[in-house]
Amino acid sequence: MAKAAYLSRSDLDSSSGSDLSVSSRTSNRSLRVVEKERRKNEAGDPFLLALKYFSEVEAGTPCLGNHVLERNLVLVERVGLSRGLPPEAISVMLDYAMSLRMGGVTCVRVLKFLIPATVVPQEAVVRAVAWLCVSKIAISTQVLFLRWVLTVFDMIDSKDNLRAIYGFIFNFVTEENLSPYICHLLYLLTRRESVRTFRVRKLLDLQAKMGRQSFLLHLLSLYKVFCPELVTLALPSRMRSGFKNHNSTWKAALSAVQKRNNGQVSSDISLTLGVKHKTNSRKRKYHHLELPSLSSSVQRNSPSSSSRKVFPLEQLHSFPQLLDNLHCIELPSQMGSLLGSSLALCYLDYVQDDSAFLRLNFWLGHALHEEFLFCSGDGGSGSSSEALHLLNMLLSTQQFLQEGFSSTEGFLYKFLNVWDGSLLRPQILGLLSDIPVVPSSCISQLLFEPLMQLFFTSTLFFKCSVIDCLNNMLLKWLTWHSVYALEDGLDISLHSHTPMNMTLSGFMDSVMELVHFVGRLATVGLQLEGCHSLFLSFVLDFYETVCDMFLKYGLPLVVMPPVGVFYPALFATDPVSVDRLGYIMYRYKKNLISAKCQQQETKQAFHISRQTYREFNHYLLFMVSCLWNSKMFLPGMAIEVDQELLALSKVPEPWTSFDLIHHPAFLGYALDFHCKCWPERKEMDLNSIKAGKQWEWYLEFLFSQGFQGLQQFVQSSINRRSAAGTNDQGQGDSQPTSS
Repeated sequence: MAKAAYLSRSDLDSSSGSDLSVSSRTSNRSLRVVEKERRKNEAGDPFLLALKYFSEVEAGTPCLGNHVLERNLVLVERVGLSRGLPPEAISVMLDYAMSLRMGGVTCVRVLKFLIPATVVPQEAVVRAVAWLCVSKIAISTQVLFLRWVLTVFDMIDSKDNLRAIYGFIFNFVTEENLSPYICHLLYLLTRRESVRTFRVRKLLDLQAKMGRQSFLLHLLSLYKVFCPELVTLALPSRMRSGFKNHNSTWKAALSAVQKRNNGQVSSDISLTLGVKHKTNSRKRKYHHLELPSLSSSVQRNSPSSSSRKVFPLEQLHSFPQLLDNLHCIELPSQMGSLLGSSLALCYLDYVQDDSAFLRLNFWLGHALHEEFLFCSGDGGSGSSSEALHLLNMLLSTQQFLQEGFSSTEGFLYKFLNVWDGSLLRPQILGLLSDIPVVPSSCISQLLFEPLMQLFFTSTLFFKCSVIDCLNNMLLKWLTWHSVYALEDGLDISLHSHTPMNMTLSGFMDSVMELVHFVGRLATVGLQLEGCHSLFLSFVLDFYETVCDMFLKYGLPLVVMPPVGVFYPALFATDPVSVDRLGYIMYRYKKNLISAKCQQQETKQAFHISRQTYREFNHYLLFMVSCLWNSKMFLPGMAIEVDQELLALSKVPEPWTSFDLIHHPAFLGYALDFHCKCWPERKEMDLNSIKAGKQWEWYLEFLFSQGFQGLQQFVQSSINRRSAAGTNDQGQGDSQPTSS
């Protein structure tokens, strides 16, 4: 039995080894079959055969009557325009075209169907740039090549080697026909280390020869950002945003490839290369306003990413992760994608990279100008939702960064001239409130005139929205000033890193122009809307900001409201408006007294004129005489009415019509107080409130209703005696203080 068992185990082991051997041979045979099949497919793939033909074709091969060439060109062209070419095909075809192996005709044809499916190898672009000097390429073909590079620039897998030949590319800037495209390419490649003195001189010499061309000015402006000491030329403060787009040749094909590949292309061609739908209008409709996807400009498998530690921005998911990889984060290929990531904005705000802000401004300038300013007003609902999302994202970004973008500012100045006041109103007014300080010399033309035309022909709600927008604008200007005033003091120019290098007097002129403009709008608006309480509320919001400019924001400027605002607020039928006016007058007095004391102590000449003090005293005396002393319509007052006309009105004691008892805003409170004090009386005698302690009780009753502004005004501007004596007319004998 033991022997039988032993033999059985031996037979089993032998059988197992035989099975393994058979399995191994079968596996090897399968691999050989698969490899043979793959080679067979490669050998029979027409596209791969075509690429092999173009990689091996010799220079000087005739193209006329060459049916093999035509067949292969048609095949690659069909693939390129339908699915896009893979990176290897891009390298082969670009090298074939730029080497002019079969003449310049085929070169132009190849460049026109060179549509990338995913990315463009940077080595292929570097070799093609080298061919510009080696081969005798026609100028028109060189221009076409540069336009292609600019179109697919964001799809190039890495730019390190391109920046390494920056000087080689710069040499082409003197070619008059190539200069606009070379300047655009240099603008995209420029870093701080790229700026050299000899390059600045060459650009300045070229400008003297060609004139003030926009492409030269844009490149010089970028150089000035990096090295202001090298570029001493005075550049225009406002230039057209960005360079011209040169993608018309590849627009439709790139858009089709993107849709077919389900958005796998890393470039945001949906925005910059959208297909224009047929329409009867010559203006564009806005389409494809979605933000680009967040993707780094360096691909993970590219040689540059493997040679140095690079952390892709799309992998950033937490703030600790941001802190750990702060010095190895790569900015995205499309700067517009930063708007959708708070962590990316944190990084942008930390690094303070001027070139990054320039790129972001370029993207925003294109999106806002091309998709809003030059669009027709009948965009579809889908486009409107995309536009709403983009503007909301832009608003949140500016609030996060606590500053606006220059491209947004330039867009708004143009858009206000064609805006109907209803399209995306909250977003447009929100962006408008974020613009930096505008010089007083041009604020009227850029801002006031377009707003005025919309304001006077608009609804009540729009008028309220405009006043609120201008109030927020003033608040941001004052906050911006107060920050730099704390750093630099009030007696010197504003901070040099502000959006515009503006002196303190220039800043005050701009603020004064804005306050006077709102005063004019408020005066006419109150007349047009019949002193509507809602509109008056927004106007008083604005003057609550204005009255505290000195004490709260450190700006030595006091501007009083116009009579068209003061009197409607004083005679308003709602008590809240009168109470807020009392608070505003109280804060005006605090600011004027503080400014006068500081002027006497420091011997500084503040920009507060005697006329301002006279206006305040005039308002103060009239308000006290009206509310407290019951001297309305009497001779010598600001508002005089003929006594005969007053007699015809048959109003008893008309001079008391607007005191704290008979004022339309407080009459209901006076009746309520009378009923609580004398519940048994059947006849109503409001003058009895002024007698004895009832007057003090009535004041305390009013103040207990929440009228703190009125209480502060009375306590600061009126001397109330403990004994509430009255004269024959029942007027309090307290007198207003001298201001």
